[in-house]
Amino acid sequence: MSLLLLDLDNTLIDRTAAFGTWCVRFVAQFGGGAQEAQWLIGADRDGYQPRRQLAEAIRERYTLTRSTDSIVEALMEHLADIRVQPNVLDALTAASAAGWTPVVVTNGDARQQEAKLALSGLDRHLSGSVISGAVGVRKPDARIFRKAAAATGIGLDGGWMVGDHPVADIEGGRAAGLSTAWITRGRQWDTSIPPPTLTARSCAEAIARIVGGQSHSHRLPSRPGA
Repeated sequence: MSLLLLDLDNTLIDRTAAFGTWCVRFVAQFGGGAQEAQWLIGADRDGYQPRRQLAEAIRERYTLTRSTDSIVEALMEHLADIRVQPNVLDALTAASAAGWTPVVVTNGDARQQEAKLALSGLDRHLSGSVISGAVGVRKPDARIFRKAAAATGIGLDGGWMVGDHPVADIEGGRAAGLSTAWITRGRQWDTSIPPPTLTARSCAEAIARIVGGQSHSHRLPSRPGA
């Protein structure tokens, strides 16, 4: 058996769409439209902005009297709009049947990320999860990948890391000795960073190619002039 480590946000699930939908609803409370929603989406930094810092920025921008903690709780409301990416559940089932051990390795608050796994039903298709908020170490630190190996009793040799973040997922996975699959999300690869083992347009495609042994890399789209 080999490890199939997977990022959660914007790899297994469509966080961008869910958070964007919530932003539109949230800013509408203050008379905000598309421009304000875009400000909030940018301030979120694709989920990488610490929740309390984002909550404090929201509190200041809208001169809110409510507590930072209550805004952090409001940020959790986007979980209701979380959807699994197309064909991912079938791909995970096929991977498990082929002898792979799928485990989520994700940065974020443990309560929030665990809720995403439960609400989406992904937890029923995985062998486990390692969440930075629970283990005290974040991607791209190689220790978080080793914690996934220790939790399953399966070594990293022959394993893969699948994700959308060039540094957290791809550089982090490579540093841990894993093969890597980058989910493009329509982006171009930064050629100043060593390339992934393979690149795919979706998580389901990446899993299918890994399970099928088709690990040769597609030609990576690169930034003009890079």
